[in-house]
Amino acid sequence: MSGALTEANTGTTGVREGYGFDQSALNAWMKSEVEGYAGPLTVEQFKGGQSNPTYKLVTPGRSYVLRRKPPGELLPGAHAVDREARVQSALGKAGFPVATIHGLCSDDSVIGTMFYVMDMVEGRIFWDNTFPEVSRDERPAYFDAMNAAMAQLHSFDPEAIGLGDYGKPGNYFARQIGRWTRQYLADDLAGRNADMDALVAWLPDNIPPGDETSVVHGDMRCDNMIFHPAEPRILAVLDWELSTLGHPLADFAYHTMMYRMPPSIVPGLAGADLAALNVPSEADYVAAYCARTGRESIPDYEFYIAFNLFRLAAIFHGIKGRVLRGTAANAQAAERAEAFPLLARMARESMETCA
Repeated sequence: MSGALTEANTGTTGVREGYGFDQSALNAWMKSEVEGYAGPLTVEQFKGGQSNPTYKLVTPGRSYVLRRKPPGELLPGAHAVDREARVQSALGKAGFPVATIHGLCSDDSVIGTMFYVMDMVEGRIFWDNTFPEVSRDERPAYFDAMNAAMAQLHSFDPEAIGLGDYGKPGNYFARQIGRWTRQYLADDLAGRNADMDALVAWLPDNIPPGDETSVVHGDMRCDNMIFHPAEPRILAVLDWELSTLGHPLADFAYHTMMYRMPPSIVPGLAGADLAALNVPSEADYVAAYCARTGRESIPDYEFYIAFNLFRLAAIFHGIKGRVLRGTAANAQAAERAEAFPLLARMARESMETCA
């Protein structure tokens, strides 16, 4: 599974049918908007990434990355690449590892949809949470780097880094449950699911007390990070499509779902021999985050897991809808769509441990 997934998601391919655009118009925009740009330009499409089509822009001197809204009919509010560009710009200035943003184009006439261009960061992406490419002795340092990145992200004061209006502060769970419930119910083509319907009914009445607000990534996984070519150091965190102002413990619990996820859905750690791999336990990983963020523990941790499984199931439901509409950008989208019922069942089982 790991090798096949790595091969399927690593590197670039020719621009896929339906995702091409006027490259001469892009070249003209790059000349006008990107400092130091010099063609000629060659465009390739990345294999990885689920939602927003992503391209490698190759020139004789350097390479760039372009992220765009997909073509076709889209759900309202989805694929907001302008938000991706904004949050990365702000976090980069604050010292968080992200790719440098070179420009955002909101003029659909250039390549057909809104897009932005950022640095091409060279390094390693790991598609399997067991980090099979890393030696046993080195693995703890890679997990510690991910843990530290989560703690650093959640340490920023949104107002202080210019993101005070990047989302609505407070009441995060109620708003998110409402958002994903609406998106799930609105997608008639993807259909209804009894497990999802049960979660929709249960979650709003079981939100833990207390509230916090920070910048949250929303999809923090090892394959959304570029690591240094030879060191356990993160050079850039990618894929900020789901980022907003939210509850840091929701963001962290989504990240720790790697311990619960089976390889059949996402190459997670469920069923893995953590001691043999020299991977920290879930409890130790949570404790390390608590130490970095000044917490004694995380009460209601299991609710946060249940919530995130529900949210991920809703995302997979959306992928199913895009597959049926023909607007899914990634070759693995159909596999994600097929995995939706199992993920919805996992979410319901997690809910039932809290009830």
